[in-house]
Amino acid sequence: MHSIHDNTKTNQVSTPNAEPIKEKLLSVEHLSIQYQQQMLVQNLNFDLHSNEILAIVGESGSGKSLTALAMLNLLPNGLKASGKINYHNLDLNQSQSSNKDLVQDVLQLNDVELRQLRGQRIAMIFQEPMTALNPLHRVEKIVGEVLILSGLTQEQARKKSVALLQDVGLEDAGFLLKRYPHELSGGERQRVMIAAALATEPDIIIADEPTTALDVTSQAHVLNLLQLLMLNKKMALILISHDLNLVHRYANHVIVMHQGVIEEQGSVRDIFQHAKSDYTQHLLDHDYGQPNGLPENAERILTLEKVGVRFPIKTGLLNRIKDYVVAVEPLNLRLKQGESVGIVGESGAGKSSLALAVARLIESSGQIYLVNQDLNKLKERKLRPLRADFQIVFQDPFSSLNPRMNVEQLIAEGLALRNPKMQDVDAQIDDVLQRVELSTAFRLRYPSELSGGQRQRVALARALVLKPKLLILDEPTSALDQSTQGSMIRLLRKLQLQDQMSYLLISHDLHVVRALCQKVMVLRDAEVVEFQDTESLFEKPLHEYTQRLIKASLY
Repeated sequence: MHSIHDNTKTNQVSTPNAEPIKEKLLSVEHLSIQYQQQMLVQNLNFDLHSNEILAIVGESGSGKSLTALAMLNLLPNGLKASGKINYHNLDLNQSQSSNKDLVQDVLQLNDVELRQLRGQRIAMIFQEPMTALNPLHRVEKIVGEVLILSGLTQEQARKKSVALLQDVGLEDAGFLLKRYPHELSGGERQRVMIAAALATEPDIIIADEPTTALDVTSQAHVLNLLQLLMLNKKMALILISHDLNLVHRYANHVIVMHQGVIEEQGSVRDIFQHAKSDYTQHLLDHDYGQPNGLPENAERILTLEKVGVRFPIKTGLLNRIKDYVVAVEPLNLRLKQGESVGIVGESGAGKSSLALAVARLIESSGQIYLVNQDLNKLKERKLRPLRADFQIVFQDPFSSLNPRMNVEQLIAEGLALRNPKMQDVDAQIDDVLQRVELSTAFRLRYPSELSGGQRQRVALARALVLKPKLLILDEPTSALDQSTQGSMIRLLRKLQLQDQMSYLLISHDLHVVRALCQKVMVLRDAEVVEFQDTESLFEKPLHEYTQRLIKASLY
């Protein structure tokens, strides 16, 4: 694996147009998936070859992830798959004979054969690492467990785990081995999950939105690595993604799904240059519109004066502070009523730490003025009444929403602090659901019963119901498909016009930032490297790092 790590430079990876010798690894024939009488996926047919990246794209609910789960026979109870999913040259009995024509249908395998298949011959990288990683296990066990089960000693597994973590761009791998998932950033968790999937060097990797938590440069690093592994090991990659920029850069073949059927499929060049269906052309449209104009004589809502964040490193039995890790170097920022400022940068640059500091969820130095109150000088008792004025919408709504509460209870939770009358609560819940474009029929649904876009709207609704002056949005669209992203952006612009709210937007998606924000701050390694008007930044970026970010975000 070390040789792979040494060659993961962006310019050294061959393009997807290269045509090495290919062998058929997988063929899907007339695959259909249904729930009771409802067809969720219908009559899918495609082949997958070694040294190939096959991308499956489409809106939320189109059947992409269900298709991936069916390939491992992991469909939830109640869902029935028919058709065939044939793995070629697959000898799960590990016989000595070399049978080049051996084909097995995964839908017909027994439990023992499936255990040999999953993780060993085919691995899956899931979309939400916080829910996919065991919160009780350290990184060393998450990555190394399968290596020990394959026969390596504890020390050998540790060394290979370090190499795998370095391969996916985690330089301080030895330090991270002792960390739990909740102690990692979203990007770090995603890379740990990718490292765990690569541990057994499988024949096929199914990557279900593998880079949603990563910035554009980290996305390129991870997919360069996956592409290089594919070419060196004669592997194949099924890339399920709503990020058409990545699909355009890395895929050989594209399948466009819509409402469970294949809308069209072909080479990446044919799909992007000669899309036939209106639906595909709609997906390829990256124009989310322009940000709202600033109101005249708007008052200042947020002022940051030399705000910095650092985390203590504690050691020894007495847990004494040995040193500090700087997450955000002291910075200044001004935000007016009705204005949006975007914060962009790589994973670990300090974006989310700054958002948490502004929301007073972690300690920081400097002054944080919300209107005329310095939040950093207030104790929690005096701060609590002001929290309604600044709300945060987190990146992963599935983990930020209490799974035991329905939508009605989730939205009403914050209102309970004001002791309103029951009829007022009901009216406000109905009103805010209407504002985020959800029907009142969603009131009794639980987070597990919602799509990604619906969960994000609920997370937005529970913040809006308190009528805040400042809304902190931490990657609000990263897990959403192209169409749902556009809908969410239009909704946020409309809400801002209605209420003159101010947005502090944390995002690695520069298309989203350009559509919502009047100004952009670029962070790198905890420092501000550039801060200017949005259009000026996109048209004439001053810093070399900003130029690289913009170039990586466009296709």
